[in-house]
Parts: sequence; structure tokens; C-alpha cells
Amino acid sequence: MPRSLRNVAIIAHVDHGKTTLVDQLFRQSGTFRDNQRVEERAMDSNELEKERGITILAKCTSVEWRGTHINIVDTPGHADFGGEVERILSMVDGVILLVDAAEGPMPQTKFVTGKALALGLKPIVVVNKIDRTDARPAQVLDECFELFLTLNANDEQLDFPVLYASGRAGYAGSDDSVRSGDLTPLFETIVSHVPPPDADLDGPFAMLVTLLNRDNFLGRVLTGRIASGRLELNMPIKSLSPDGSAVEQGRASKIMAFEGLERVPVESAEAGDIVAIAGLTHTTVADSIVALDVAEPLHAQPIDPPTLAMTFSVNDSPLAGREGSKVTSRMIRDRLAREAEGNVAIRVTESDEKDAFEVAGRGELQLGVLIETMRREGFELTISRPRVLFRDGEGGREEPYETVVIDVDDEHAGTVVEKMAGRKAEMTDMAPSGGGKTRITFSAPSRGLIGYHGEFLSDTRGTGIMNRLFERYGPHKGRIEGRANGVLISNAAGEAIAYSLASLEERGWLMVGNGEKLYEGMIIGENAKVQDLEVNPTKAKQLTNIRSSGKDDAIRLTPPRRLTLEQAIAYINDDELVEVTPKSVRLRKRHLDPHERKRAGRKTEGA
Repeated sequence: MPRSLRNVAIIAHVDHGKTTLVDQLFRQSGTFRDNQRVEERAMDSNELEKERGITILAKCTSVEWRGTHINIVDTPGHADFGGEVERILSMVDGVILLVDAAEGPMPQTKFVTGKALALGLKPIVVVNKIDRTDARPAQVLDECFELFLTLNANDEQLDFPVLYASGRAGYAGSDDSVRSGDLTPLFETIVSHVPPPDADLDGPFAMLVTLLNRDNFLGRVLTGRIASGRLELNMPIKSLSPDGSAVEQGRASKIMAFEGLERVPVESAEAGDIVAIAGLTHTTVADSIVALDVAEPLHAQPIDPPTLAMTFSVNDSPLAGREGSKVTSRMIRDRLAREAEGNVAIRVTESDEKDAFEVAGRGELQLGVLIETMRREGFELTISRPRVLFRDGEGGREEPYETVVIDVDDEHAGTVVEKMAGRKAEMTDMAPSGGGKTRITFSAPSRGLIGYHGEFLSDTRGTGIMNRLFERYGPHKGRIEGRANGVLISNAAGEAIAYSLASLEERGWLMVGNGEKLYEGMIIGENAKVQDLEVNPTKAKQLTNIRSSGKDDAIRLTPPRRLTLEQAIAYINDDELVEVTPKSVRLRKRHLDPHERKRAGRKTEGA
């Protein structure tokens, strides 16, 4: 008798509680011992995931519940990591749509749910955080139904089961008044509603690779769901690219199944199982691993194209090589090639510039996470301003547009509408969302949103929430005004001196403090006026042999404003770069020499 098996993905918007819910599924299924000490949000194992409180990488896990093996996939909720979501959905037979009982369906919910419904997956709707004081379960359920209608769900998908839950407290029920119990109703709904894998046990072995990661001992580890047949340890296998050409031939030197948070070695696996395989050296995501007598690859889900690009280049500043251990173009090239290999939403190409690479992705957050990961690995880089990727359409040049949903206090709504209009956004909807808040929806060119998030948080006193989702390619909107102010540029190398910085504070605000190492062409602050200004922050007070009649006042400097990596990337103009090292984030002019800057400026004006 074949064992009972279910493959299910959890999809939700950022911070709606999916990783916390998976923790509780672990605990209540007996995956964790009662006395086992486990970190909160155990599935967010990546260091950046823990710091930011978001899921970046899709991960597989499993639980055993009353004789049924349930493979669970925790997927990213942010649209920038949509490449992960699209691949992972091809491995499962059902989805749990987790929706916050107060916030309701959000843009990323729409994005991932649309992908799931298009694949024909049947959803289970879980209204989470039912114990929130501002929960509105009935309206949220109506919004989910409307969302499914908008996404052209079929009748079977519209007849979805609904559960109300608190992932943190660990209970679920079919009524919105539930406030105690456990997650048994959720386990039962998964087993009864998600169909077992439609797998061909008697056919030849075939599996589509959906995830790739590296292991220091095993090399490349390829994860996917077996579509047909059976795989035995050390069985001869080959891989085919999506167009059917042969990639390589080898053996399944290691087969691993998922048990809780662990990958455990197994002797064999069969159709319907989600497994990880080691033993192949060139196979990558979207390739098919098959038996030697199979000639046709499995169909791979197409990935939405990247919409944003940055240039990653070697750090050539005077302070290069002092903080990082990986500084050459060869090291950067190899690291970016590895990233593009496993992350199909990123595209890396050689740039026309010397020792530089163009990296294209889904958004600022995705590329920001890649840069942050690289600097922690010891890389030194210079990064250009993000630019959108245009394309030629029937009506001429087209650019990417995004749907922007903003939840903001009523008092700040006017400011947000005004700022978005200046960035060529068109308001498509505006409605009160209760509690003194307004929800405003815009259709905006991605180009106009670069660098806006920090300004948005300032305008809304940190209370506004902005969610963005790729919408379409549309007509080019023309020129969009960038940063209003110029910058203060150091015209000398050395250490910043408090005496000079104190006099420069009148010119604007500073990004550097006393004693910091500077170089010519480095940006040390923002000018209060429109134009750039070259200044000398290394000038010391001239000492004389004449005594002062009064004691010199102690110099008191305002603490410098430190920009985070994402803020720095969003802040710079096209003629500026961000220097990223393991310890520092510095802003600089592309041309450090003032004469070269003037020549480049004249060329730009002429163009």
C-alpha cells in the first residue's frame, strides 16, 4: 500500500505570519521534542532573514501527522523574490493562503496567489492573527473571494475551505470566534483538501530542478519533486536543459528527503516525493534530471523578466583593499555567476565598463540583499544607481510600471498624493481603511519609485506602509525630477577634522564624523543648495603664538547622518557611486578628479 503523501506551499504577504505558523506545525506534529530548544521562526535560517524578519529563500520541510507525510514549502512573501515563488509552486499540489485578519489581502498576496491559481492549485484560506484587537475576519474573507474572482479562479478553486487561526498561539478553527485549541483542524483540512501527488510510479524516472544550493561536502545539491518513476542510490542519471539538449551524465551519489528542518539520506525515492540530489556538477534550475533512456525534458514554468539593473564593479577608491579580502574582478565575476546560477530571477552580463558587471533583478530589495550578502562574505564593490530596463514596444519606448498600495494616516494622505504625482504616478483608488487610516492605490513607473521609500517614511513619520508589485510595461513617462539638493564633496585626502566639520555644518548635513578617513571626490554630506560644492574637511585650525583673550569654545558637532546600504543606493545620482566594504558604506563621485568630473558633466549636457 503506497504511503499517504501531501505537498503544500504556504503563501502570504510579508509579515502575515507564515514562518511562525510553520514553527507551530513543527511543534504540534512532534517534529520538535517537548524539551528541545528551538529558535523562534526556525525556518528563517539565513542571517539576513533573522535581522530583517522576512523570508528571502524558499525552503522545504516536512511533518508527519497521523500516518501522512506532509511536505511544506515556506515561500518568500516579497515580490522582489518572486523567482523563488514561481519555481516552488510547481512542486506542490495545494496552497495555504495565509491572510492577516486586519490587513487583508495585499499586493504580494495577489502576485503569488495569481501564480498558484494559474497552475490550477486549490487554495485553503487561513485568516491568521484572529486574536488581533483590530481583526475584521468577515470583511477579509470577502476580500479574498473578490481577489480570487479578479484572478479568474475556476469554480473548484472558489469553493475553498476557510480556517481562522493564530499562528503565534498555535490554534485554528472553522469559526472566527475560536480563541483556543490546537492546529488539528488545519492538519485535517490539508489531508482532506490537498490531493495526493498525481504521479506516475511506473514510468521512467524524471524530476524538474526547482532549487539549487551548495554544500561544502556534497557540492551542488539540486531539489525538486519527482514527476515519475523511482530513483535509487547510485542510479545512472542524466540532465536535460529546457530545450532538450543534454547537459551532463552522472550518478545519484546522495538522495536526501526532508524531515523537519533536516535533510536526511535515503536509499530511494519515488514519484511525488520532494528530494534533494547530489552528484551532478553542471545541472541547474529549470533543467530536468531523468533516467538515461528519457529524451524529453519536463516543462519549466517561465520566469517574469527582471525590471531593474545596477552595475557592480571593482572598488577603485584610494581606500580600496583595506577592509575586504575579495577585491578582484575575477572573484566578483565568479560570485555573481554562482548567484545567477541558483537565482533565476537575477541576470548577470559583462558591462562595457572596465572590471564591471551589470546585474539585473526584480527590485531594489532583492539586489540590496545580494550586495549585503556579498559584503559580509568579504567583498569590496562599487555600485551604481539603479536604473530601470526599458524595452521597445509597438508605440515606442516602454518602461515597467508598478501597482503601489499605501496605507497611511489620514493627515499624511495629501502629502503622499502630492509626492507620488511628482513622480508621475496615477492614483487609481482611494478609500478609508478604518482607524483613521486611508488606503491609496497608484499605478507608477518603477523609475519614479527609486529612492522614494526613505522620503515616504519621513513624510508619514514612520507610520506609513508601502507595498509594491510589478504591473506591466507601459509608455515612457518622460523626465522625472531626481534629488533636489547637491552634495558636499571632499577636495582633499586625509582625516576629517572637527574644526572644519563644524564650519561645514552651516552648508548642509554631514555623513562623516571627526577622525574618519576621506579621499578626494568622496561625498561627505548634502548641500543645502541645488549645486554640488567642493569643500575641505581636513583643514586644521591655524595656531599662532598670540594668546587668545578668551578660552576657545569646545567644538560640538551634530552626529553625522549614516545612510544604510539601501538608503545610499537610492540616494545617489547617475554620476555617483556607492563604495561597499565589509565595514563601511561610502558615497563618492564616479570621477574622483574634479577636472574629469567637469569634462564628463559637459559631455552629459551635450548629450
